[in-house]
Amino acid sequence: MRNAHQTIRDGHHILLLEGGKEYFAALMAAVDSAHNHVHLETYIFDFYGAGAEVAEALMRAAKRGVRVWVVVDGVGSRALTEDWRQRLVQAGVDWRVYSPLSTLGLLIPSRWRRLHRKLCVVDGRVAFCGGINILDDFYDPERGALEKPRLDFAVSATGALVQQVQETTIQLWWRMQAVRQVREHQFPQAYSSFKAAGLHMPWTESEEKDSSPHRLARAGLLLRDNWLRRGQIEKAYCKAIGLARQDIVIANAYFVPGRKVRQALIHAASRGVRVRLLLQGRYEYFMQFHAVRPVYGALLAAGVEIHEYTASFLHAKVAAIDAHHDRPWATVGSSNLEPISLLMAREANVVVADGPFAQQLQARLVKAIEQESIPVAAAAFADRPRLQRALDWVAYGLMRLALILTGKRY
Repeated sequence: MRNAHQTIRDGHHILLLEGGKEYFAALMAAVDSAHNHVHLETYIFDFYGAGAEVAEALMRAAKRGVRVWVVVDGVGSRALTEDWRQRLVQAGVDWRVYSPLSTLGLLIPSRWRRLHRKLCVVDGRVAFCGGINILDDFYDPERGALEKPRLDFAVSATGALVQQVQETTIQLWWRMQAVRQVREHQFPQAYSSFKAAGLHMPWTESEEKDSSPHRLARAGLLLRDNWLRRGQIEKAYCKAIGLARQDIVIANAYFVPGRKVRQALIHAASRGVRVRLLLQGRYEYFMQFHAVRPVYGALLAAGVEIHEYTASFLHAKVAAIDAHHDRPWATVGSSNLEPISLLMAREANVVVADGPFAQQLQARLVKAIEQESIPVAAAAFADRPRLQRALDWVAYGLMRLALILTGKRY
């Protein structure tokens, strides 16, 4: 099973989905046509606006007899209200919370390991992967209404990648089920669940022929967890950056790259590759906003172009490398290039080795860079106010301290 997640295979139909508007429409269409099962994982499931519409689609499927399994993160998603809990239970939706917090909350470093990936598979025939939570594009749980939607992406896919996603979601479900049974001293049942989590899971392939006009592409699923794939996503980024010959465009919401990724970007720029980074330009969280800026200096000095997205909140975790070259590479997923994503959280990215797909993603990112962002000039950055510099280094220091507490190196 391990090697299956590391392989880029031929014969996929991959569709790039921008924002919740496109993603939710495709997701709900797939759920509404489901006959057998739906497996959904997300960090945030919010029931406002479009999120409620997705919940309604899941309940419609469950009422038809479709097995609907949903896993949400215990930090990212708020506790269900009694009304929604009853509605989901009555419809037959199986709802699980990954790693709910104890009384000590996030004071325990091991609790920083979150379910951050966004995956869905329907009937073993179509899968979704990306960075988009089940959260209305024009709503933020902390800030309320947004004037413009977040910039974020997902993909829908058919082909061998669907089985990879299904095996991944089923495996987590049964592991969570086994842990629950152990805590309840149901040891024979727990043994069966652990056994189920380790087996190759059957999948149901639709008998309907795929008549979509999408191109056949080479694609694969990359995972990051604390078992067999601890550094897979970071290694994939470093390899793709190291092989780049023309251009690199990366959009990342929370960008605090470790030494390996920083050096890969600097070396690429030094050999003449045009490197453009699209990063968060709006203040969202203290740590993520300020901790990245001490990294700017070395990147700017090496010739890396940095642009801060200001049209709305940037939530994308994507890249397009050598889109017009003979070896294009693109990725869309949930993993930020920062310590929590790369060292602790469960993440999932799809990698696509296809020119037209990479070009489509690159074109959208370049548009955001040119029309919706502010370039960071090296001189202006070096001359930023002392207070801002101090806050930047405080945030960076706190992040390094947090890594020491977890025993991780980055």
